[in-house]
Amino acid sequence: MKLSGQKAEAFIRAPDPAMRAILVFGPDNGLVRERAVKLAKTVLPDLNDPFRVAELTAAALKDDPARLADEAAAMALTGGRRVVMVRDAGDTLSSLFQSFLDNPTGDAMVVVEAGELGPRSSLRKLFEGAANAVALASYADEGASLQQVIAEELKVSGLSAEADAMSFLMDHLGGDRRLTRSELQKLALYMGGPGRISLEDAIACIGDTAALSMDDLSLATADGDHGTAQRVLDRLTREGTSPVAVLRALSRHFQRLHLAAGTMAMGKSADQAMNALKPPVIFKAADRFRRQLSRWSAERAGQALERLIEAEMDCKSTGMPATEICSRVIMTLCRAAGRSK
Repeated sequence: MKLSGQKAEAFIRAPDPAMRAILVFGPDNGLVRERAVKLAKTVLPDLNDPFRVAELTAAALKDDPARLADEAAAMALTGGRRVVMVRDAGDTLSSLFQSFLDNPTGDAMVVVEAGELGPRSSLRKLFEGAANAVALASYADEGASLQQVIAEELKVSGLSAEADAMSFLMDHLGGDRRLTRSELQKLALYMGGPGRISLEDAIACIGDTAALSMDDLSLATADGDHGTAQRVLDRLTREGTSPVAVLRALSRHFQRLHLAAGTMAMGKSADQAMNALKPPVIFKAADRFRRQLSRWSAERAGQALERLIEAEMDCKSTGMPATEICSRVIMTLCRAAGRSK
């Protein structure tokens, strides 16, 4: 069974015991892990209990396939339902889970964590098509969902963000749920207590940390500096940043270029157009952004956005390597920037 949106969130809060295995997958590794932990805690609040929790890796199951059924059927010495958590799953485990779902043993909740799985993934298809299993896609936070995550995390510390500060946080967070929460917790420590977060507070704490690499990549791409852009992309890939998160960061940058270029087309100066953006362009990047406006008209920035949206759709639907799709569109945009001189 496939669940998304509010139905997925409702299931995570109260999972159906008839679902013998739950696949949580997607490019946002932090969100995948957070959802897996939430699911497990509906059965057992303390996941450090060695008698009721078994953590397995894909490599361990490949070496010992029978262990999945054994752990699912095992009885806890202290009583209560058990949880079996499988990490780093992929299509190599499809036949193993097919056998398990055809003849499930025990009553343990089996939670399976995986990275990005395309529509052609055999593991994803298995869970989406099974009557006794669920597949939950976990994509990077954006828009209203990102704003909700930020507001909820800040509320824990008695904080709220002013409108321009919230816009800044939304532009600089969201690629990974775990990193988003970590950065917001750091911001709460910086504030030192309940109150309102200003744009200056947000920039001082987060501006040169969480999104630095993403900003470097966006600026280099819009500059037409392919060598730098590719090096930054390689670093982000090594750090586990998903290609979809990278594409969305690039889209945000080109959307801002598009808005500013549109303002200039109505007779405003580059500085006026940049100051009208919410949040405004950070002073350290102002000169580069101003130069980029001479390269990217509203029309050309709009075309770049279309390419980025198409690339994100390709990552989710074609089954092609997402990193290669991301690298290819960055190269295309860098070439377009060079031609606009």
